Amino acid sequence: MKIEVFSPTIRRKEMDAVLTAMVEDRIGPGECSRILIQTAKENLNFDFSLALRSPATALRLALKALSLEAGDGVLVSALSPRYYGNVLEELQLTPLFCDVSYTFPCINRETIEKAVTSAPAGVNPRCILLHHTLGFIPDTESIADLGIPFIEDISQSFSPARVKEKRIQGIYTIFGLEERDSLTAGGGALLYSANRKDSAALRVFTNLPGEYNLPDINAALATAQFKETARNFDRRMEISKAYTQASLRTRHKRFIPLDGTEYNNYAFPLVLETGVKDVTAYARKKEIIIENAFEQTLTGTGICDSLLCPVSYSLSLRTVLFPLYPRLRSQDAERVSKLIMTLP
Repeated sequence: MKIEVFSPTIRRKEMDAVLTAMVEDRIGPGECSRILIQTAKENLNFDFSLALRSPATALRLALKALSLEAGDGVLVSALSPRYYGNVLEELQLTPLFCDVSYTFPCINRETIEKAVTSAPAGVNPRCILLHHTLGFIPDTESIADLGIPFIEDISQSFSPARVKEKRIQGIYTIFGLEERDSLTAGGGALLYSANRKDSAALRVFTNLPGEYNLPDINAALATAQFKETARNFDRRMEISKAYTQASLRTRHKRFIPLDGTEYNNYAFPLVLETGVKDVTAYARKKEIIIENAFEQTLTGTGICDSLLCPVSYSLSLRTVLFPLYPRLRSQDAERVSKLIMTLP
């Protein structure tokens, strides 16, 4: 039986919550969304949040809340999701692409400063989009020292430990609930602000038309999943430890979290020293699916020119993900460990 790279973390109790929402008089945005926001507030410590139908909608509203004007520059990692580029184009904002390092897949102060210096004449860098790529958390303190407002995307980096974190946060935070995010509702996103001052601009969007808001079915599923985060986190860590030990016997490289941050083991990426095609074919023979980690990013889809961010481009050609999710059976995790240990 094939082992897929991703699998939704949905158990019977989560499905019961969805069924309960379905038998209510309405299944669009409503009471379940309000319960989700309250549950999320207890886990994320924000002041105000919107429950929205998609991360793209959340990003669009966050940028509008900053009152950016057409032509303004937005600093963005070349390894950000493809839809970032679509939203920036729609709002007529100018992307200023930032590279990463070979050992850490998020942008940092140095790469941001380089992008600012290289910005086209007349383009004013007004905002940073800080994507927590593959669940790794950037150095927000040093980035905040630049004095440029930033929007964080923690869709892949959420973990129970975030509740206890004392760190500088973005003006607005996007918490995606899509199929491949850390916590999934089958679709949607939360957009929130940690303090009352910045929340004021988000409250303007409180009465959006229904098609912008998260349906109750998705909200019910997300609320149930919040209750399972600690259990899921522990299972991911257990699997990742085995994979890490296996990878130490290979020549392939891992990304290393920054000092003081705990990785949530959203995924298990390896930067290959051999060709992706060879490794993918080898895994397929073992009935294990692996995939390119950055295929659907700004650089992976060609939106960001490879010459602008050469490290990101190189990583997009050589980084693969292995199956890692809480519902992965122990015997299947062992199969993946053996695969990693014997990679060509």
